[in-house]
Amino acid sequence: MRRRVVHRAFAAVALGCGVIAAWQGWQLYHSHRVNRAIASAEIATANATAPEARFARAVTLARAGKSEPALKLYKGLIQNGHGELKRASQYNLGNLYMRDALRYGPDEAFKSLPLVELAKQSYRSLLRENPDDWDARYNLERALWLAPEFEPEMAQEGDPPEKEENVATTLQHAKIDLP
Repeated sequence: MRRRVVHRAFAAVALGCGVIAAWQGWQLYHSHRVNRAIASAEIATANATAPEARFARAVTLARAGKSEPALKLYKGLIQNGHGELKRASQYNLGNLYMRDALRYGPDEAFKSLPLVELAKQSYRSLLRENPDDWDARYNLERALWLAPEFEPEMAQEGDPPEKEENVATTLQHAKIDLP
């Protein structure tokens, strides 16, 4: 009786170890597949495989100065991505917009300002999901320095103007309330 209990416990432990080993083997296979896709130089191969490979391809394209294909890859990853890969894509998309805006410079503000606005939008949506992302906060502040946002003061109709109370005038012994 006792021997059966020991054998069943050993079988359960062996089965648990087997499941863990199978999971680790699957993770290793997936990592090798992603690494092969990253190593390949073709965009079509990177698009057809793992999201990590598409992300690596987008980073490579952005570093090479090919903004349009990188934008498409980042946007696809943001729409279909999950977790950390989505956040990294959102952050890199904002950085790509900022780099393009800085490349145009102040001389071509009609091209650079919309890109700065897109970068701010990207950083803000990233901060909505993760408010503790200090890199996104810093880059948003930098974008706000480049293109500040001003809110126009709106005076509501019907509100009386503010009064100054007990305003002294130059007249001696006279106190007049001004409107």
